[in-house]
Amino acid sequence: MKKITIAIDGFSSTGKSTIAKQLAKKLSYVYVDTGAMYRAVALYALRNDYVGGEETNIDGLVAALPEITLNFKKNNATGNADVFLNGENVEDEIRTLRVSNVVSVVAAVSEVRQKLVEQQQKMGSEKGVVMDGRDIGTVVFPDAELKLFMTASAYKRAVRRYKELIDKGETVSYDEVLKNVQERDRIDATREDSPLVKAEDAIEFDNSDMGIEEQFERIYNFALRIIEKA
Repeated sequence: MKKITIAIDGFSSTGKSTIAKQLAKKLSYVYVDTGAMYRAVALYALRNDYVGGEETNIDGLVAALPEITLNFKKNNATGNADVFLNGENVEDEIRTLRVSNVVSVVAAVSEVRQKLVEQQQKMGSEKGVVMDGRDIGTVVFPDAELKLFMTASAYKRAVRRYKELIDKGETVSYDEVLKNVQERDRIDATREDSPLVKAEDAIEFDNSDMGIEEQFERIYNFALRIIEKA
């Protein structure tokens, strides 16, 4: 059976990664978490004081990009692929609110996007890939056979994210998380380079009131129909 490319875009905390992982597992495809790549660069920027302080040093971050190496390696305990920053497993650290607060700023830098888009295109060059992010269907794989655009109300997404962070032991308030979600939406949608927009041929999924199982079954059936026609 011919393999296809599945591109999943959408706002933060809409469950893109969850759906992408399920699809990849069900179809025996490769899953690539592009958000983790941007988060890893954001972590590097935080550690080196390019962002997060009183001043933002984007020029310094751009100059340091050749020093950043990103890889994915399978975690045998979870079955998922963890992201490694310069040889260090940073999967847990990149999911903190500290990183969430700066990742959209880092992702808006054209040089960062260019570096990561090139890597992402190489990862999916032979199809049989499920990739999620903000510009997969519009920039990384504009010819993807299946494009999805995930959305939900900011309030519902903030609740989901808040619960995730609390479960991981972070000390945060719901208001902090909601503010972060809304600010990330603003930056993602208004940045000059590859803003978050729905591709014209993407299927939109508003999962504000939709469970994961229902959502997955509908998307999986879409994928099967397209694969059968490929």
